[in-house]
Amino acid sequence: MRIIGCDLHARQQTIAMLDTDTGELKEKTLEHQGETVREFYSALPGPIQVGTEATGSMQWFLEMMEELGIECRVGHPAKIRKAETRKQKHDRRDARLLLTLLAENRFPTIWMPSSEQRDLRTLLRHRHQWVRLRSRVQHTLQSIALNHGLKRGHSLWSQAGQHALRALPLAPHASERRAALLSLYPRLQESIDQLDQQVSRQVQQHPQARRLLTHPGVGPITRWPPKFSWAIRFGSAMEKRWPVTSA
Repeated sequence: MRIIGCDLHARQQTIAMLDTDTGELKEKTLEHQGETVREFYSALPGPIQVGTEATGSMQWFLEMMEELGIECRVGHPAKIRKAETRKQKHDRRDARLLLTLLAENRFPTIWMPSSEQRDLRTLLRHRHQWVRLRSRVQHTLQSIALNHGLKRGHSLWSQAGQHALRALPLAPHASERRAALLSLYPRLQESIDQLDQQVSRQVQQHPQARRLLTHPGVGPITRWPPKFSWAIRFGSAMEKRWPVTSA
């Protein structure tokens, strides 16, 4: 078995690799150019266990490890730092520290979502972004209406409210702005409706997500936490930990 401590950076990674059968220790720096990293890991005979510290630009690496069938453990940065008494950081020293923690079974592993779960979160964030854009358009149109004496509240988005908003006498540039926003609003709403349908379909594919829907106030899309789906975010994670079994 090969155990690898990987000090991962944006442009390169430094590894310390231990062959548990022979006791051989190798250190190497891999540049993140072309297929260098993939070729290195794919050429290693298994089994392989890789440990790296959690960073913001590691998703590509996790996906590659998952694709190659390599076990990759992600460590808690603060707990890893606590294991090193020296304050000075050094790539090779950090890689050796990660290797030591793995070999001694002291590696502070944190849970990481799978590629499928990360993609579902991308769907939710995408929808959230469109909802925020729609809200900005709505707030602007409401401001235009209020500034010209039209007080409709939520009914401004009904057909009658939209007609009243279009009928307001405005200066040329304000009128052009109103027309652009009124044209943009239904397109945003259409995109959000399509994303809502995608989220609902995904919820139906996860038993634990469907179970969460039975809880009062929980739907495929909820308003807390902000515009993210509890059913998908937590249902898929629960499914991994507590799979549904037939009675």
